[in-house]
Amino acid sequence: MEKLDVYDEYMNKLGSENRDIVHQNGLWHKTIHCWLYDDDGNIYFQIRADSGKLYTTASGHVLAGETVRDAFRREIHEEIGIDMDVADAIPLEIVFWRQDKPEKQWHDRAFSHVYMNKLPHNFTNFHFQPEEVAGIVRINACDCLDVLLGKKTNASAVKITTDGTQNIDVTSSDFLTASNETGIIKYGTILQSITQIIAL
Repeated sequence: MEKLDVYDEYMNKLGSENRDIVHQNGLWHKTIHCWLYDDDGNIYFQIRADSGKLYTTASGHVLAGETVRDAFRREIHEEIGIDMDVADAIPLEIVFWRQDKPEKQWHDRAFSHVYMNKLPHNFTNFHFQPEEVAGIVRINACDCLDVLLGKKTNASAVKITTDGTQNIDVTSSDFLTASNETGIIKYGTILQSITQIIAL
């Protein structure tokens, strides 16, 4: 059973608890959202195996005693099979995330640490965790931003799976969002950050 460090709402550590208890009781904990980009201004979205929707490159809980950077390295390795040096990973923001599903007795209170790291140009050598990830979609961050802002109806992208690569079109409905958020709210900060870095 995974154990997570738990905190008060001011991010003061209180101890650790089993993951199931953390979500049953709505205890504050840390998560990591890992984003990869390349020098061409592309961002890499994972394709969720359960929904087929586009989501963070890799993500998950920060385990008890683990640093955020250690969690970044572990989640990238587990979900998309890359051993990365994350010493230069860039912290973007900490999102205070709340979501409740009373019918499932599930309550999420997370400090979501959003980090980004550069991937080699046109990288395709992924090894996916099949129960979690069906593939990767590589899309230009500016084009993706325009789609989520409604400036474009679709954008060209490359879909990478165990069967190879193919060109696809991506629309705003392809992105995974919760009921209380939109695509631009969920993904806007990372997309803007990549476009700014590439412009430097």
